[in-house]
Amino acid sequence: MRRTLLRFWMAVCLFGMLTLAGTASADTPVLRVLAWPGYAEPEVIKEFERHTNARVELTTIDTDEALWQKVTNPTGPAFDVFAVNTAELQRYLTSNRIQPIDASHLPNTRLQQPRFRDVAQIAGLVHHTSKGEQVYAIPFTYSAMGLIYDKRQVQAAPTSISALWNPRWRGKVIAYNAGTHNFSLAALAMGLPDPFHIPAERTEAVADHLIKLRRNALAFYTQPDESVHLFLRHKAAILFANYGMQQVHLLRNAGVDVGYVIPREGALAWLDCWAIPRNARNPTLAHAWINHLLGNTASRLLVTRQGLASTVSSSAQSGTDGKLIWLQPAEDATRRERLWGRIHAGDSLNKVMR
Repeated sequence: MRRTLLRFWMAVCLFGMLTLAGTASADTPVLRVLAWPGYAEPEVIKEFERHTNARVELTTIDTDEALWQKVTNPTGPAFDVFAVNTAELQRYLTSNRIQPIDASHLPNTRLQQPRFRDVAQIAGLVHHTSKGEQVYAIPFTYSAMGLIYDKRQVQAAPTSISALWNPRWRGKVIAYNAGTHNFSLAALAMGLPDPFHIPAERTEAVADHLIKLRRNALAFYTQPDESVHLFLRHKAAILFANYGMQQVHLLRNAGVDVGYVIPREGALAWLDCWAIPRNARNPTLAHAWINHLLGNTASRLLVTRQGLASTVSSSAQSGTDGKLIWLQPAEDATRRERLWGRIHAGDSLNKVMR
């Protein structure tokens, strides 16, 4: 009888504990984060969850178009905060997809370098509204899209973007799979004065140049880890580094003796910021996340583990000396992506331009 009663009370207590646990879990606030690979290390997430008693759901993306699709998907889950470069940010602003940020809730901005702390001096972050000047994004990390090369195969460092098109390296080039950046890259290689605003009459010529890149390249990647895998597996010679020093860091950790250069034409460069969607469920927690990511732990890991630059650290990235061409909004990002999709699929020029 005693054993029966003991088992009964144990079952009652266990049920109560499970019920309480379920209730606590249901009441735990959730922060849905959309970011690029390496932006939110596990330690950073755990530290945030411990300080806020919240749970973080992290989703990573690999192209600007994928980011746009997730943020603007009307049937998908709403995100609370996301990372976006200053050029792409304008798409979200003009379509009223993001909300102002209250900098008074971000005390860690005082840790940032002065050039990043003064957001009014960074194009596209501050806009005039009926409520006055409002901030819509906070700088987080940046890098140049230079050229990575295998020193064993490429004895003399490439000096021009045209190395990606050089027949000598046919089947030894790894490039990035995204239309907006690739059209800017090709325009830069062709000597167009503004790679972000390609005249309509030059679009066909730029598309043709990208078809030549497709023929010269062995493969196209989206994720930094994927680029390293392709580089190692196929013993590639040259890599267009969309993620910049992050890829240099990964390749060197993999034991590859690589160099990194900014070509004479200059290198496209991005500044990624944190922004809060208009439909965020928990903007208060989103502010806490942005502040946390400007803290010492996140900033240190961004540099030491990912090889990226931090807007907090004043140390410059090695190998980034040269002309940096900061990304600007493209003349028609949607059309660029559509044309690139056809180019990447292997269509001929006449089919691409239809």
